[in-house]
Amino acid sequence: MTTSMPAPRPGIMDIAPYKGGESDLEGQARIIKLSSNEAPSHSPKAAAACVSVSADHNRYPDGGANALRKALAEHNNIDVDRIVCGAGSDELISLLCNAYAGPGDEVLHTEHGFLMYAISAKAAGATPVAAKESNLTTDVDALLDCVTKRTKIVFLANPNNPTGTLISQSKVERLWQGLPKHIVLVLDAAYAEFVEDDDYQPGHAMVDASDNVVMLRTFSKIYGLGGLRLGWGYAPAAIAEVLNRVRGPFNISTTAQAVGLAALLDTDFTEQVRKETIEIREWTADQLHDLGVTTTESVGNFVLMCLNEGTNRSAVDCDAFLKASGIIVRPVAGYGLPDWLRVTIGTKDEMQAFIDAMMQFLAKAD
Repeated sequence: MTTSMPAPRPGIMDIAPYKGGESDLEGQARIIKLSSNEAPSHSPKAAAACVSVSADHNRYPDGGANALRKALAEHNNIDVDRIVCGAGSDELISLLCNAYAGPGDEVLHTEHGFLMYAISAKAAGATPVAAKESNLTTDVDALLDCVTKRTKIVFLANPNNPTGTLISQSKVERLWQGLPKHIVLVLDAAYAEFVEDDDYQPGHAMVDASDNVVMLRTFSKIYGLGGLRLGWGYAPAAIAEVLNRVRGPFNISTTAQAVGLAALLDTDFTEQVRKETIEIREWTADQLHDLGVTTTESVGNFVLMCLNEGTNRSAVDCDAFLKASGIIVRPVAGYGLPDWLRVTIGTKDEMQAFIDAMMQFLAKAD
């Protein structure tokens, strides 16, 4: 007799599971986590909202997230009927791939784009295709050169994670205009709130002007609600209808809806977080430059720094030294960047501790 086991669809076992930033270090009294691009705090009003809904957990959540969607529409001056909420923007990425791509199709992204694009494409049975970047920045021509008859979705993170780099609105529009109109262009604007460039647009206007552009946003970054898994998308009516057909009927918990709404409405706190993050980000980059460490021109809530492999200042050695100092950053070799480390912007005290540790590491390396 032969025994058999249920077999997953071909290609599933070829997917390397996504690994989030580390959180724990054994033997460390104080841990400074700078590995997951989280905010160092969240709104006190959001925390209060979390407590207030604790008695409602015996009831299913509002399947349409109506109060939250209405507030998002008013906050962004967009059409409430075309907003779709997800359990983080990760869920929306997966839903888009499953709805618009499959076996024989291609899903296009940039060379160092967010890992979930390729993972979600493979999970849907599609083939991910990576377009070369230029100086760790999206190259529109390279993306367009990779478009084939099999391309169904193009993901563009702008600003990009993990590089933190940005392309102008005119380049985003040139990309859109160069794509066949049956291809879905997904603008992932997870870090939009941290951008100060007057030319930048997260994507609302392009969605309104098109039938094939989707904008994704998240509550995990500036709002500090990564643990609740809450994101949203803005799409043409036809695409919004598709997403609502394939998403789970109660995909956003009651707690996530209430806390997200409170965080969204606490605009004073959000603005404070934005200003402090940008100020500390620029200070951190300047300190690293003074130490002779190269960084990208990040406009997110993180910096990406280079430590050359094959020297006494390798990324692997630096990561190990920082962990020994109680500081966790994010190696990005999985993104094709073995010589780089991504560092989330924490509080000023946390970033001072990080810079002090970097000074010690570089002195030791010398």
